[in-house]
Amino acid sequence: MFRESPIMRWRNYSDRYRLTGYKCTNCGKTYFEKKGLCTCGNLDYAEMDFCGKGKIVSFTQVHSGPAVFSEQAPYCVGIIDLEEGARITSQIIDCKYDELKIGQEVEAVFRKFYKSGEKGIIHYGTKFRPKF
Repeated sequence: MFRESPIMRWRNYSDRYRLTGYKCTNCGKTYFEKKGLCTCGNLDYAEMDFCGKGKIVSFTQVHSGPAVFSEQAPYCVGIIDLEEGARITSQIIDCKYDELKIGQEVEAVFRKFYKSGEKGIIHYGTKFRPKF
């Protein structure tokens, strides 16, 4: 029987490697993170995949963030409205701060977040980049 190593287990965390969220089964409102109670009062949600396209609602430049991101500073973080209606906070990459604009279209990309531990295990996830 094949026994999965702890190092390879990270590949099974689909929420880190897919842009998934939740849709209220009553009103259809979408959320990036599951809420206890939808704004319509419903408690039931269906999992869904987002297409990864959206627009910048707000953004800022971080000069001194958490230690794991110190190699990336300064970096941009923004609030993104996804096409499906959910809102997400994410790092915005492959651009300069002064190139960003409110309402600018962005797309999700799979990138390295940071390294951790003595072995330097690399963590990956979703970031966004502008569509030029």
